[in-house]
Amino acid sequence: MFVETGVTGSNQLCVNVFWFDMNMLSLIQMQSRFCYQICLHREASQKQTQSPFFLLINCIYFIVLLQSLDYDNIENQLFLEEERRMSYMGFRCLEISRWVVCGLIGFLTGLIACFIDIAVEEIAGIKYRVVKENIEKFTEVGGLSISLILWVVLNSVFVMVGAIIVACIEPIAAGSGIPQIKCYLNGVKIPRVVRLKTLVVKVFGVICSVVGGLAVGKEGPMIHSGAVVAAGVSQGRSTSLKKDLKMFEYFRRDTEKRDFVSAGAAAGVSAAFGAPVGGVLFSLEEGASFWNQMLTWRIFFASMISTFTLNFFLSIYHKKPGELSNPGSHQLWTVDYNLYEIPLFIIMGAIGGLLGALFNKLNYWLTIFRIRYVHRPCLQVIEAVLVAAVTATVSFTMIYFSNDCQPLGPDHTEEYPLQLFCADGEYNSMATTFFNTPERSVRSLFHNQPGTYNPLTLGLFTLTYFFLACWTYGLAVSAGVFIPSLLIGAAWGRLFGILLASITSTGSIWAGPGKYALIGAAAQLGGIVRMTLSLTVIMVEATGNVTFGLPIMLVLMTAKIVGDYFVEGLYDIHIKLQSVPFLHWDAPATSHWLTAREVMSSPVTCLNRIEKVGTIVDVLSNTSTNHNGFAVVTQGAGGDEPAKLCGLILRSQLIVLLKHKVFVELARSRLTLRKLQLKDFRDAYPRFPPIQSIHVSQDERECMMDLNEFMNATPYTVPQDTSLPRVFKLFRALGLRHLVVVDDENRVVGLVTRKDLARYHLGKHGLEELQLAQT
Repeated sequence: MFVETGVTGSNQLCVNVFWFDMNMLSLIQMQSRFCYQICLHREASQKQTQSPFFLLINCIYFIVLLQSLDYDNIENQLFLEEERRMSYMGFRCLEISRWVVCGLIGFLTGLIACFIDIAVEEIAGIKYRVVKENIEKFTEVGGLSISLILWVVLNSVFVMVGAIIVACIEPIAAGSGIPQIKCYLNGVKIPRVVRLKTLVVKVFGVICSVVGGLAVGKEGPMIHSGAVVAAGVSQGRSTSLKKDLKMFEYFRRDTEKRDFVSAGAAAGVSAAFGAPVGGVLFSLEEGASFWNQMLTWRIFFASMISTFTLNFFLSIYHKKPGELSNPGSHQLWTVDYNLYEIPLFIIMGAIGGLLGALFNKLNYWLTIFRIRYVHRPCLQVIEAVLVAAVTATVSFTMIYFSNDCQPLGPDHTEEYPLQLFCADGEYNSMATTFFNTPERSVRSLFHNQPGTYNPLTLGLFTLTYFFLACWTYGLAVSAGVFIPSLLIGAAWGRLFGILLASITSTGSIWAGPGKYALIGAAAQLGGIVRMTLSLTVIMVEATGNVTFGLPIMLVLMTAKIVGDYFVEGLYDIHIKLQSVPFLHWDAPATSHWLTAREVMSSPVTCLNRIEKVGTIVDVLSNTSTNHNGFAVVTQGAGGDEPAKLCGLILRSQLIVLLKHKVFVELARSRLTLRKLQLKDFRDAYPRFPPIQSIHVSQDERECMMDLNEFMNATPYTVPQDTSLPRVFKLFRALGLRHLVVVDDENRVVGLVTRKDLARYHLGKHGLEELQLAQT
């Protein structure tokens, strides 16, 4: 990549960015050359003192390659006639089918979460037992370097397998998947994000990542897995396996699919944390951009089924069949707090916000480095293996030089206690944090009695794990950031509690380290991901401490306020870096002076109600525009009047019509029999064939196509003087893909799409416009 700049005016700086064969954060493998021109409009009085690269990585994201989803129903004649033919009992059956699908989503998501849990516990248990026996053997006879090599090799092998299947088979399975699911629910079509291959790679990739000892968690991938399950089950078929069960055909459209994906994401949260209510709120706060009351109950039902399924099968695995009272993976003992501790909790929230902002900023610059230099699959695998080896080496070094020895009582909860150089009957406390899966380490920081860790151990662990987790997030492996964030926060939160107890005379009575570990974990996670409502409920449900609802809420709000002052949340950062035109809840605050006339794209490619087939083929084959929606216009009676809007038709609809040869020879002919039904469009969904795959002969090009019964005759329109916030609100709230701009006589003057709205954002220097041009 190289950057070329040039000043084109007193208030405009243009940056040309050339990308060559890059894998943009594993989102889109770009096999061609693109040039983007980004013009940053600023006030004329401000100096252009910042470097082009600084402007590039702070203000620019590329949105040319992604398309929007159709979250608005296409109300053409076929759709309306089908709805009118459907009886009341038919609508009731559809509603029952929605509940059945949500139940299946919850059940399958719970099964997948159970499989991941059991696989991680079994494989990691074998690995840690082998390394533990090796360390104990060479501690006595010398030669611990062999134990270090064994640990590094085991971790590297697992991570290498996980990185290879992600980087070489399905790059979209990298990371937690939450940013991609947020974008999908926001209305952006992310390539391959909800495919079966993505699910398989995600599941096995996260198992390899966690077992490989990386500073990652499996909770984020569980959420992505639930969303993929929902997208597949709701369609009643698998396009990857080419199997069609002829079920749920009515749901084969983006509107219905979006609602089920919301349920899948909630079921994933519920399975990961044992928090069904938190799952519903997560989908509402972080996922679903469009919500309704009936959807809430179905999503809650899917979340409850997911938790029930997970607990049921885990009870069988733990040889306690029927015990379904598993309260979550991070259960705390019941502890109380005092009123005078609330200011301390707020201070911890501010610390979490600062540390979260630092984490996000470091990861942001690291991701920029990866975009520029680590974009080939082989380099991505090498980096992942390097991180695994460094993590194992650092962990071993920290344990080796630690002299924090604690007595090993009869009721100890350590799964793999390492004695190393400690006396008989004691174990190395540092090993409790490093020589374990992250989930067990969090549990030990929450549960262990006061005095289990000394302050130096917690401080060194916090510092080391912070940078390891920051380096790890963004690798070409399936991994989440929830548990590493909780682990970092629990460590420095427990340290905070120990220091409070040491500097106050009565601190040992009220400053319980487990309590402050919980608050620190919430503060750190909130400072990184910037979630408030859903994270409060998730923490309350997962820990079983309802009384801590208010402190956790205050901590998360403080962490978000402090963190947002410096930098955005981690998911929002990666959404921008992944070139996604994400629409937030509201338009930029200072955008009222802009109107639809200034925002819209023009001129608009229009089609007549009865159009020549050759014209349609030429329009669809035009690679310079590649539009996905076309205004349908009609001429006046005399032919001299300007054409007026009468409908809107999509590229996908035209392709299906061409594929089925829905056209006649003469312009005045009428179709006596309907050749197509909605089933034909649903069968082609969602992978519509490209126009290049459809053969149209020269004779067929002279035929005419009647678009009247297939176009949306009532598209949403706005006058050209409508303000940008009003356009944004209509577009965002209704989940539109195209918004037609008309004049006073209903003539088409422009078209507003997601990319037209996403290019305006509020920057440090006021409202900024990003103008993109592909060459």
